[in-house]
Amino acid sequence: MNNFPPTTLDESISEPSPLVIPRAQHPISRRLIDEDALKILYRLHRHGYRAFLVGGCVRDLLLGRPPKDFDIGTNATPSQIKRLFSNCFLVGRRFRLAHIHCANGKVIEVATFRRQPRPEEIPAEPTQQFRFVENVFGTPAEDAFRRDFTINALFYDIATFAVLDYTGGIADLHSRTLKVIGQPEIRFREDPVRMLRAIELAKRLDFTMDDKLIRGLHACAAFIADAAPARIRDRLFELAQRGVLGTILREAAAFGMLAPLLAGYQGNEATFALLERLDERSAAGVPTEEPMLLAALFLERFLAESPP
Repeated sequence: MNNFPPTTLDESISEPSPLVIPRAQHPISRRLIDEDALKILYRLHRHGYRAFLVGGCVRDLLLGRPPKDFDIGTNATPSQIKRLFSNCFLVGRRFRLAHIHCANGKVIEVATFRRQPRPEEIPAEPTQQFRFVENVFGTPAEDAFRRDFTINALFYDIATFAVLDYTGGIADLHSRTLKVIGQPEIRFREDPVRMLRAIELAKRLDFTMDDKLIRGLHACAAFIADAAPARIRDRLFELAQRGVLGTILREAAAFGMLAPLLAGYQGNEATFALLERLDERSAAGVPTEEPMLLAALFLERFLAESPP
């Protein structure tokens, strides 16, 4: 990653203002951005909307890593996005998103900036609250502070080619430090799967977790059991496909997370060895099927509880 010169504040954006890293002071070139994502950014901008690359792709471009996906944030609403793109489909009952389908099966995700609702805005009916809370549109600054980690809250503005930093993510990239936005205990209770994400991201990027994050993982480990089983399953399967599940679950066990994650099973060395063998296969290009993953996770427990 390049060493950026001192940055300036953008006075045109309401408080809190971001640090603005001009194009001359960061390494993101349009040549590095997916061509279809660029076209979407340009069209949104031409029609008067703010259009940013957001999240992990900005982080990875700044680190000199090829992004897996190019996600876009905008102040256009989902219905406005759909009117601009004939190949757009709105998805998500909980969190309304625009998926723009491109050639070769590629999908670019476009999300409207969100914010936390004020208490008086939240519906009285409990069944309506969760969906409402996830779909209150906001400003770029409000959207940045809703994100999980500071290094994932960096925006690339197609109008100026500048990087915008509302949460201190640039400094954390420099120091290779992973920090939660806000209080870890609160953010992990909001979404317990963030704890697995923190462990995986720190390992993948070779970043150091800050002390607040480490304390939060220890304090909130049991809350991983509150996550939706389908999300846990999907996350574990994704980690297995990446070839890192054994490593991540070893770390999760060190934080006391494994028993609540695996319905009381603590795991043992044989379990981790099996998972790491699967990781080696995945790294060699052999996909891990779900039955094989479940067998690796629970075989040792089954053998212990069902002696011959």
